[in-house]
Amino acid sequence: MRKFTSYTFFFLLLLLSTLNIHAQVKPLTSSEILLNLKKLNVLGSAMHIAAHPDDENTLLLTYLSKERLVKTQYLALTRGDGGQNLIGPEQGEYIGIIRTQELLAARRIDGAEQLFSRAYDFGFSKTREETLKFWGENNILSDVVYHIRKNQPDVLITRFPPDARAGHGHHNSSAFLAELAFNMAGDPTKFPEQLKEVQTWQPKRVVWNTFSPGFSNQKPTDKGSFITIDIGGYSPYLGKSHAEIAAESRSSHKSQGFGSGANRNARIDFMMHKDGVPAEKDLFDGVDMSWNRVKGSEQVAQLVDQAIRNYNVNYPASSVPVLVKIYQELGKLDAQNKYVQQKKAEIEVLLQNCLGLWFETNPVDYAVAQGDRAAVRVSVVKRADYPLKLTRVQFWGAQKDSTLSLELKNNELSTFTFSAEVPKTIKISQPYWLEKPIKNGAFQIDDQSKLSTPENVPSLQTSFTFLIDGQSFIFTKPWVYKSTDPVDGEVYRPFEIRPEVTANVSEKVYVFADNQPKMVDIVVKAHRTNVKGMLTFDVPAGWRVEPAQIPFDLPEKYQEQTVSVKIFPSAQQSEVKLKVIAKTENGESPYSLKSVEYKHIPTQTIFPMATTALVKLDIKNKAKTIGYIAGAGDEVPAALRQMGCNVTLLDEAALSKNLAVYDAIVVGVRAYNTEERIKYFQEKLMEYVKNGGTMVVQYVTAGGFGNTLKVKEIGPYPFKVGRDRVTEEDAEMRILQPTHPILNTPNKITSKDFEGWIQERGIYFAVEWDKNYTPLFSANDTNEAAKEGSLIYAPYGKGHFVYTGLVFFRELPGGVSGAYRLFANLISLGKK
Repeated sequence: MRKFTSYTFFFLLLLLSTLNIHAQVKPLTSSEILLNLKKLNVLGSAMHIAAHPDDENTLLLTYLSKERLVKTQYLALTRGDGGQNLIGPEQGEYIGIIRTQELLAARRIDGAEQLFSRAYDFGFSKTREETLKFWGENNILSDVVYHIRKNQPDVLITRFPPDARAGHGHHNSSAFLAELAFNMAGDPTKFPEQLKEVQTWQPKRVVWNTFSPGFSNQKPTDKGSFITIDIGGYSPYLGKSHAEIAAESRSSHKSQGFGSGANRNARIDFMMHKDGVPAEKDLFDGVDMSWNRVKGSEQVAQLVDQAIRNYNVNYPASSVPVLVKIYQELGKLDAQNKYVQQKKAEIEVLLQNCLGLWFETNPVDYAVAQGDRAAVRVSVVKRADYPLKLTRVQFWGAQKDSTLSLELKNNELSTFTFSAEVPKTIKISQPYWLEKPIKNGAFQIDDQSKLSTPENVPSLQTSFTFLIDGQSFIFTKPWVYKSTDPVDGEVYRPFEIRPEVTANVSEKVYVFADNQPKMVDIVVKAHRTNVKGMLTFDVPAGWRVEPAQIPFDLPEKYQEQTVSVKIFPSAQQSEVKLKVIAKTENGESPYSLKSVEYKHIPTQTIFPMATTALVKLDIKNKAKTIGYIAGAGDEVPAALRQMGCNVTLLDEAALSKNLAVYDAIVVGVRAYNTEERIKYFQEKLMEYVKNGGTMVVQYVTAGGFGNTLKVKEIGPYPFKVGRDRVTEEDAEMRILQPTHPILNTPNKITSKDFEGWIQERGIYFAVEWDKNYTPLFSANDTNEAAKEGSLIYAPYGKGHFVYTGLVFFRELPGGVSGAYRLFANLISLGKK
């Protein structure tokens, strides 16, 4: 092992090429290398378009990328921000971050690339009109056109039809926009501002990957309407069927509970022609997928054939000379040609695999603050008996780099260590789509070219220059933190650039039921050593914070200090934001820190504004002790505590004890779908109600995707849950039983309590119920029939049972005052 002198470098933020920079090149088996050599001979591409993570046909993506060997991309218009979360409490943009990483994990398995638009997933939508009004049709259409022009796919493939059969306004919109963009991408008068960066492009055709001929209301015998494709084949190079690979890919969507078993049978998919030149037999009919589509590439084509013909599965490094020659010949061709760029990148990956080349840059810590120093270790090794020289290591943005002449020995690790100063002006590691607040249904991304990458281009990277058969190759990789977990072994996480200090308010919402002040705890955290400063507060008029500022002194990196302030509420009912700002000699930091950590994705760290919601409202609550059965992850228990409740999370041990001590038992969202143990206590829960208890069950799903109910009956009397929902958050809530205690005690509920709701009214309503249940509300989306199953109530024995699909799990953490008042009434049932 060799060690070199440490260097001191000064880093600047810079814009980098997006090819092969996000991770270590995936090691390939010898047979996979051969498959990728064959891919060099295929010059074709396809773009699959849908609305959300998990909408994609992973089997189709696998077939295209690993059987047809074409460049394959999946464009999801959204990041799934409005979806449910089965693994934790994250909602909104935070579940979007999880689902982004799940998509990237899926693409690493099925071989496709991932793309996004600026559209924000605002939850279920019933119509295309609502969706496009919310998103801003022209903005999202512009993004789809941009991706087509940038990537030049030969074929567009939609997952859904552009009409109500899609079942979701987002699904409908994805197909509608794809078909519009198909015709616009080749028209220079459409979005001409894009042509400074990209060229017009006209795909050959757009087809709909329909589920079956009948689904499209067409007949497969109609000439030109359909072609069929068997996508369920087997790859001897990979040792798996396409369906097995696709199931692994689909199982990446863990937050949605989409773990999939593999279907190892043949699978026929239908491609319905939508526009362009109809295909007769094959998806790529009329598309020249050979090197003939690149002018002057005859020598390249011959060399690729030679590489495939002479490949030695026992010694992949024997292909290095011909790969270098192909690379050199590509260098003589049009550097702006998409396929020249793509194939050069593919050769770089092949060379690294043929040489068994591995290199990375590992900081000794997982984060560095702006303006601080980072100690870094660089490692390089090649595992093939083939001559290779490392001639340069360059640190992007550094004032100097190292020129070397290091002959790498076979299977001998070489290391470099150095210390680098990160400039104060470098951006923190904030996802680019969250740098600005979400506005008008879309992420505010000023530079459309950022959409070329699904996540941030890392700011800190290292370039390695290798001399291979006389040709210099520069391979660039980001800095990544590496550690060893005693259970999981070697674990990587993205290297983070942080503000020097963050401030986290302990609760997302503080509810004031009277004029009494509340103590608010704030955790100040240092991200470098010796951080001193002052916390200050910005609160609207009528509210008061004491003290107005608090000093902090944090000598150690990652040290935390908890401070407390007293918040005095406004005399008037209001919903406001408290902003916390940490001031140091280096400036102001308005950020908090949020880490999203699950084993199936790399740790994601986000820096939201340091704020909390302050809600002054007229609320009374008679329930003081609450038992809570957690479901698929929500933040309702914290909201209950804000209402003055003492909340006990009911695990198996707690459920085995006396339940009569609780004023109410609340069941979290989907608990009856996800919690296996609940069936063993269902009889006891019903006995609790019968003896005078109050039980509030939040929504369950109607089944599907493994979400079957764990019990035969949820309540004391039969009722069924369907897929009814009201997605318009401002839909009128009509009161059916004005004198019912739920609407009058201890708070008088009126239409005003349904103002300011977010995302939707409710989901998974009851659709059929026993005569003992009473529905309390009627609501519907525009042009739909009224639905009465959003909240049903039944007395049982001496107690009370409620099932509700109203989305309290969104409204309470969002600080919606009316939701607090209504929920207080639910848990106060029967209390004097």
